[in-house]
Amino acid sequence: MSLKQQITEDMKNAMRARETARLGTIRLLTAAIKQKEVDERIELDDKQVLAIIEKMIKQRKDSISQFEAGGRQDLADIEKAEMVILSAYMPSALSDAEVQAAVAAAVAESGATGPQDMGKVMAIVKPRLAGRADMTAVSALVKAALAKG
Repeated sequence: MSLKQQITEDMKNAMRARETARLGTIRLLTAAIKQKEVDERIELDDKQVLAIIEKMIKQRKDSISQFEAGGRQDLADIEKAEMVILSAYMPSALSDAEVQAAVAAAVAESGATGPQDMGKVMAIVKPRLAGRADMTAVSALVKAALAKG
């Protein structure tokens, strides 16, 4: 079953169970998927759907920090709940050791010698870790690895 089909099934189940918060979040996700498909006139595959989910999770994280800074814990809690629902569709996260190993392999593979080669390394590591690691943290690891070299 593709990821899109799984999301559709989950939406139907949420409707039947009258889980309004879950249903609302899944509807936002399906709307984002359909919008991308209509805009680009393509059928999205699992990788593209994961990219949309990842973007939505990042938006939630940004909103949470803004709401908490503004003293609106009630809105931050809603965003956190949506983030949990969206995170369920992401593949299992890699451990720190696995991420560091992937970064080290990408540095070696690209032949990077210093910070000026960061783009080369990120081009190799991003497709491998997309959706399975926080890319901000990966970027910091790459920067640190290149600073040593």
